[in-house]
Amino acid sequence: MTVDIPLTPVDSRPLGSLLVSDAARPAAPWKRRTRLQRARQRLTPLLRRPGFTLALLIVLFALLAALAPQLLTSFDPYTTSPAEKLSAPSLTHWFGTDELGRDLYTRLVYGARLSVLAALLAVTIALLGGLGLGVLAGFAGGRVDAALMRLIDVLLALPGLLLALAIVTAIGFGTVPVAVAVGVGIIPGFARTTRAEVLRIKTLPYVEAARLGGASWARTLLRHVLPNAWGPVAVLATLDFGAAILATAGLSFLGFGAAPPAAEWGTLIANGRHFLITAPWVSLLPGLFVVAVVFSLNHLARSAEEHAR
Repeated sequence: MTVDIPLTPVDSRPLGSLLVSDAARPAAPWKRRTRLQRARQRLTPLLRRPGFTLALLIVLFALLAALAPQLLTSFDPYTTSPAEKLSAPSLTHWFGTDELGRDLYTRLVYGARLSVLAALLAVTIALLGGLGLGVLAGFAGGRVDAALMRLIDVLLALPGLLLALAIVTAIGFGTVPVAVAVGVGIIPGFARTTRAEVLRIKTLPYVEAARLGGASWARTLLRHVLPNAWGPVAVLATLDFGAAILATAGLSFLGFGAAPPAAEWGTLIANGRHFLITAPWVSLLPGLFVVAVVFSLNHLARSAEEHAR
């Protein structure tokens, strides 16, 4: 007696295509987790650390001041009161007043918009430029990689503040020129980090499987390389955001930033340098706040990097 056994048709697709399609196949419903749940799971251990929570609150305060400063103070940043000039910190004026009687806390809060936006623009310029150069150098290799890396080495050999001063002197004064100058100065760090990640990831098995499955280099780059290389670049962006705040404040302190009476963190510190003996709070309190924001950003980035490991 003979028994007919049905044969399962053999999949004729290449092995690489099978690997890519199996990897891209959606998981079972009971295995799925929403992005909100994953973010909560990652943040919960970090929020248990008092230092991380304090740093997060300081950064959120700076961001809120940049977005909606009127929610944090009821004073006008440009209203002068000569009778109250150089008043010490009190319950009415938390940070005291400046040489024109303006509330210093209010000007610090309103100055967050220009300072944070300038730092954000600088990091965006550096991120786009660094990603482009790093991806091109890592994927092209050979002479293109060598030429781009020698250019990056030349930029790294120049002090960042000196390069920013040269650029802002050439293109003019103001918040936007300062942001552009600072952004160009921090491009090399992003380029080298991105290149190192691209060189590491493009030799991994799943990238080779995608190429064997017929995926183009552009699709492989967008679907496999860049998403997996984003972690170190994001940490560097957070660190450089604090560095950009310091650099833009430094250039504003030297007089290259927004013109008076605009409130900017570097300008506020510079205005008080003539009263360091009689009214030290005019420079000291804004300077301490800038330091606190920068330290908080660094702490957040380091904590996220340690937790990812």
